Amino acid sequence: MLCHLHISNFAIVRALEIDWAAGMSTITGETGAGKSIAIDALSLCLGERADATVVRPGADKADIVASFDISKLTGAQQWLAQQDLAMGHECIVRRVVSSEGRSRGYINGVQVPAQQLKLLGQHLLSIHGQHAHQQLLKAEYQRQLLDAFANHQPLLAQVKQDFKQWQQLQQEYASLQQSQQQRDAQRQLLEYQVAELDSFAPQADEYADLETEHSRLSHGHTLLSQSQQCLQQLYDDEQQTIYQALSQVTQQLEQLVALDPGLTPVQQMLSDAVVQTEEASRELRRYADKVELDPERLQQLDERLAQWLNLSRKHQVGFEQLPELHQQLSQQLSELTGCEQRLAQLNDDISAAVKQYEQSASKLSQQRQLAASQLSQLISHSLHELSMANAEFHIVVMPVTIAQASATGLDSISFDVSTNPGQPLQALHKVASGGELSRISLAIQVILADKITTPTLIFDEVDVGISGPVAAGVGKMLRQLGEHTQIICVTHLPQVASQGHQQLFVEKYTDGQATETRMRCLTDEQRISEIARLLAGENISASALANARELLCAGTV
Repeated sequence: MLCHLHISNFAIVRALEIDWAAGMSTITGETGAGKSIAIDALSLCLGERADATVVRPGADKADIVASFDISKLTGAQQWLAQQDLAMGHECIVRRVVSSEGRSRGYINGVQVPAQQLKLLGQHLLSIHGQHAHQQLLKAEYQRQLLDAFANHQPLLAQVKQDFKQWQQLQQEYASLQQSQQQRDAQRQLLEYQVAELDSFAPQADEYADLETEHSRLSHGHTLLSQSQQCLQQLYDDEQQTIYQALSQVTQQLEQLVALDPGLTPVQQMLSDAVVQTEEASRELRRYADKVELDPERLQQLDERLAQWLNLSRKHQVGFEQLPELHQQLSQQLSELTGCEQRLAQLNDDISAAVKQYEQSASKLSQQRQLAASQLSQLISHSLHELSMANAEFHIVVMPVTIAQASATGLDSISFDVSTNPGQPLQALHKVASGGELSRISLAIQVILADKITTPTLIFDEVDVGISGPVAAGVGKMLRQLGEHTQIICVTHLPQVASQGHQQLFVEKYTDGQATETRMRCLTDEQRISEIARLLAGENISASALANARELLCAGTV
């Protein structure tokens, strides 16, 4: 609910403070006084485009602050919480426009872009201008109104989710089908490559082992002869060996150590060398005994390494990377094979998704049919109260084909009306006039008021073109709507103005040099005078005052 509005240096307003009450507030005033100035300021405050022309001449900036009680507006509370802008049950929105045209917006003291103001405004206000009822001609808006009356949001969400699931599966299937030819060509290549590598079967670290074994076998004669020669010099020579020489020197030093203990370290090192030489000789003998001269194995290694080299060059990878490439290509082939299996599975999944969607959409259609019958009767009754005594309103819910399916179901909604006896029911845009559309829209708003959480509703001279009993009916219906939500109505009709729980008067003041608009809340006596002025013009008679009192008394009943 709008609680307070502060306007400073906006258009022809110098300074204005307005406290708003619950229920229905009417705004009246002389023609040209600026009755819509507060609504224009609210629109600017909640994100409408701003430029320097909105700043009062001579001022450096226009400043507008609106305070709202959002304790009953769960949508606004959730939005503010999601944006980290929540401040309890109060929401303060501010817009500042400089004389250069620069604009700044604030929500609860935090500066935000104008788009944020506009998004929040959707949860706080709903402004209906003289032509807002034209939206009633749109099929999508008609569907939204019917669904709001039916109050089946969980089922709507289910249909939307089922449709989304179906569409996602169809998109996946179309994508897989579209790339079918490319996958076939890729699979043929991969099958050949993987089969070739499967046959070769390269193993991790195998290449290094092959090179080592190949080097040993290809140098087998050299390794055997050289190792035997070394063994001969170390230990096996019949004349003189390194082992014999070291042993002799060690024995001589043992004798010298007796003469000089200082030679003990040298003698010990040579003793160790004798032992190590003997151990080395035994190891070398074992090695020479194991050296193989295997031409057949060497040929196998040559062939294996040559094939390894060819495959590495063919796939343009390093020798050691061939086993990893084999695994990658095998995985790719497996994924391609999985795509074919997925295509087959998708056919079944899509059929199941369509069936699920049709089931939930059918339930939604049944509920819409029931709600359409109830809402049609309520609207027809309300139109009779708005001086459309012969009007007949009917909401048609027609099934559409699965090819026309949407996230909102399998229904086509049409609001049909007959305004005169003998006239067949026809779509609104074919038969309803602007005034009739306005009354139908108002009737629906009243009916839906206790069904949905409605923000503050502002009607800006929506009663243009009506008078007499019709105006009285519109006034009563707006007051009825005000029992459920806050209503602000700019009007020139006494029948509407008298129905307000409070009445504000707009007047233009000038001192000959500057002009400004002022707005004040009327007392009961002031309301009588203003209603009388609306009835009779500037020359207010006793009869006009009596009629004004009668209208105001009727409005409070």
